[in-house]
Amino acid sequence: MRITEHYDTVRVGAQPVRAGDAPRATSPNTPPSFWAFKRLFDIVLSVLLLPVLALAALGLMVLNPFFNRGPLIYIQERMGRDLRPFRMVKFRSMTKAADIARGANDPVEKDRITRLGGLIRKLRIDELPQILNVLKGDMSLIGPRPEYVPHALSYARNVRGYDQRYSVRPGISGLAQVEQGYTDCDDGVRGKLRYDLRYIRGAGFRMESYVFMKTLRTVLTGFGAR
Repeated sequence: MRITEHYDTVRVGAQPVRAGDAPRATSPNTPPSFWAFKRLFDIVLSVLLLPVLALAALGLMVLNPFFNRGPLIYIQERMGRDLRPFRMVKFRSMTKAADIARGANDPVEKDRITRLGGLIRKLRIDELPQILNVLKGDMSLIGPRPEYVPHALSYARNVRGYDQRYSVRPGISGLAQVEQGYTDCDDGVRGKLRYDLRYIRGAGFRMESYVFMKTLRTVLTGFGAR
């Protein structure tokens, strides 16, 4: 069974929205060539980062048995473009749990973050495997961050306009991440949504360059790490 078949219809408030029918929030001022260039840039840079991913994986395979016992990779169902879930891959940074108990409005379970996990989260190394999602087409390097599917469904019910952020591919980094950092709870998501919609409606070469440069600063400073 395909993953999207679990979520053929998402209820947003009282209005059911079918997967593939996320409201469009893109700006008519965005150059038609932008999206093609963005996809090409995603592919080229992701291919160039593959050796970095391989080296990081090799290093963590050596360190994990001592400081982060358990699987190297963590895979989680996240909500993607057009409300279609996909399987997002990360380097594992937390102790393994049978089920995810954290609700949509609960803070991160910091007690589960291992010593090595905390370091790779601060350096954003845990996000590196997502370049595989970018190459597959599930994600972009830059865009609204994809939420865990049950959390996304909760926010879609409670936060007006939330589903509009799924009119584009989700990103490894995004305007909300570099400007606001990590948030939880509905109020925090409303603030993040404003940045996400500003990015989508202002999509273009200038916005993309701005987020890319801010992302480099974020990686170097550790802003918004959790």
